[in-house]
Order: sequence, then C-alpha cells, then structure tokens
Amino acid sequence: MKKKVVVGMSGGVDSSVAAYLLKEQGYDVIGVTMQIWQDEDVFKQSQEGGCCGLSAVEDARRVAAVLDIPYYVMNFKADFKKYVIDYFVSNMSVHTRQIRVSPATVM
Repeated sequence: MKKKVVVGMSGGVDSSVAAYLLKEQGYDVIGVTMQIWQDEDVFKQSQEGGCCGLSAVEDARRVAAVLDIPYYVMNFKADFKKYVIDYFVSNMSVHTRQIRVSPATVM
C-alpha cells in the first residue's frame, strides 16, 4: 500500500515539482490549495498577478491534472479574514496601520 501525502499547491513551480517528485517516488499524492482571499475576477488577476488569486488555483488544478493526482480547493476565506486579517488589524497601533504588510507573513 502506498503512503499518502498531501501537497499544498500554490500553482507555482516549487509545489508543482514537489508533487511530481513525490509521485515519482511512489507516494499517493493529493494536491490541495487553501483559498484564503481569492475574490478577484480572472481578468483583474491576470492584469495584476499575485500568488494567491484564482489564476493560481487554476494553475495548480492544471498541474494536478497533468500529474493525474486528485486536487481539492479548501475554502478558508471566512476563517482567514476572522482569525488573521481582523486579528492583525485590531492589534495594530494607529501608527503601524500605515505600513503595508501581508498578514499571512506575520503568522
């Protein structure tokens, strides 16, 4: 029986290669993406880019299809907003609110 492994897939090269290498080594690979703030439409995302938009989810989905592995998107938008964004904003001083920081980088 193959060992199962879940790979967090961003749609980028690193996670795609990791999934490929694990599959090549005989693991039963499952790809997942945590959807945390992807409300942008496809046109906006293609114009502005970014690591976490809908186009990245589609990239990860395409990679999973090529690798012939199951792929799931897990919707954590509400939890991410409540437990990361809102918490981050509520704990910032007035002075630091002017600094642009991604809340995900401070977790």
